[in-house]
Amino acid sequence: MGLLTLVNDIDPAGGGIPARSLHWIGPPGTTPGVRRGRGFRYHGVLPMALRPFKTRFAPSPTGLLHLGNIRTALFNYLLARQAGGTFLLRLEDTDAMRGHEKFARALEEDLRWLGLAWDEGPEAGGGHAPYAQSERGHVYKEYFAALESKGLAYPCFCSEHELAIARKTALAAGRPPRYSGKCRALSRAETEARFARGEPATLRFRVDDGRTVEFDDKVRERQTFATSDIGDFVIRRSDGTPAFFFCNAIDDAVMGVTLVVRGEDHLTNTPRQILLLQALGLPAPEYAHIALVVGADGAPLSKRTGSRSVQELREAGYLPVAISNYLARVGHTYDSNALMSLPVLAQNFGLSRLGRAPARYDETQLIHWQHEALLHLSSEEIWNWMEARVGALVPPDKRPAFMDAVRANVTFPADALHWAQIVFTDALTVSHPARESIDAAGEDFFDVARRALEKHGADFKAVSNMLRHQLAVSGKALFQPLRAALTGELDGPEMAKLLPLIGVDRARERLSKFVMS
Repeated sequence: MGLLTLVNDIDPAGGGIPARSLHWIGPPGTTPGVRRGRGFRYHGVLPMALRPFKTRFAPSPTGLLHLGNIRTALFNYLLARQAGGTFLLRLEDTDAMRGHEKFARALEEDLRWLGLAWDEGPEAGGGHAPYAQSERGHVYKEYFAALESKGLAYPCFCSEHELAIARKTALAAGRPPRYSGKCRALSRAETEARFARGEPATLRFRVDDGRTVEFDDKVRERQTFATSDIGDFVIRRSDGTPAFFFCNAIDDAVMGVTLVVRGEDHLTNTPRQILLLQALGLPAPEYAHIALVVGADGAPLSKRTGSRSVQELREAGYLPVAISNYLARVGHTYDSNALMSLPVLAQNFGLSRLGRAPARYDETQLIHWQHEALLHLSSEEIWNWMEARVGALVPPDKRPAFMDAVRANVTFPADALHWAQIVFTDALTVSHPARESIDAAGEDFFDVARRALEKHGADFKAVSNMLRHQLAVSGKALFQPLRAALTGELDGPEMAKLLPLIGVDRARERLSKFVMS
């Protein structure tokens, strides 16, 4: 891995390392290539404008993926597919106390199940391995050294207690909490003496006052930040691990990411990352900061606030296409309300269609897309979806009829199990509303229903017609008590399809329970 250097007598973005002081940092015996672009010569890495389109999803494997962060992955995936570009997966696991191998494998499994296959990253390979940041310490070390050697980063010995007091003081005075620069002016001798005493130190990036950092956000348009509000910031912790936004920015640049789509909560990280990349002569990607998904309480949806994980949704029986169709519309609009495959979702996806207001999570909409997805499944796919829950109950010769009967009334495999138990077992639980309907109908109703069943068998239309003529009942007064006695429910699949599956013997037994003699 080599450090890109910008070589020219012009600073392309302000605040860059002077050309005369730049040098190549790479493996022994290697030399940088040279590319020309808009008056500048870039060593080792192409300017961003000349690079192939690439997005990325860079989760921290500290827990299971939930709807909030899988939406970010989906947006990046759709944009990459639309542009015929590359979708990169990178694991941001530098926080050793929280990262865990099992979560990394789980998130990869979730992405595959959703159909969000990455083109570059773990297992897929690519030219920028390794793709776990815990394995890229040697890369970050080179960039830290480059910044220190040019006086753009310095050790800071301030304790957390000191910094906390300074933050409180600034906030109380109505000022942005920024570092005072206390350790900026330490001499080399003072620094070495404090290291010799074993004092821990972070590494801070030096930010000059009186400048502005500007960029065109693809969702929020022009963004401007004053460096006087930013202050010198930590890029390496006192334990030697890199700060999140440092390695995040470095890897985006050296891995050729051209567009970073992420939550608006990262917006304030962006000017810091741009300053770092300018100082190192590395090309900055374009940024699109999307609105966060919030729950009913208005708080950002996250695993900490009870957002359901992808694993939980999969285990409940949600279909991948239902999740992708829902999330693609959370904060984003389509002209069509039809269920779409991932390629069609990608074809019609656009950053210009993204809103800036917080996007509210609505479970009823997710369930709507689940129903839509189920309607598009073949009989074989429906059976595969429900088989693990109902396979032991549904006789092989009854499977087509059972699926035809219940498919419009099931949302999850647990619903299919509920109806399989009603149809194929003798146990019957009668709901409270169903019991009220049965009691209101009276014994004579079920006596006639039992006789109609003996005469007409499992022909529900004929059974109900006999009841209508003999008892002069119709509508709810006819159909609800009959359904309640046969299924224990007031609503459900068509009785004309259920009764043949229940069978005459089981149906007779159920009706007889409500006749005294």
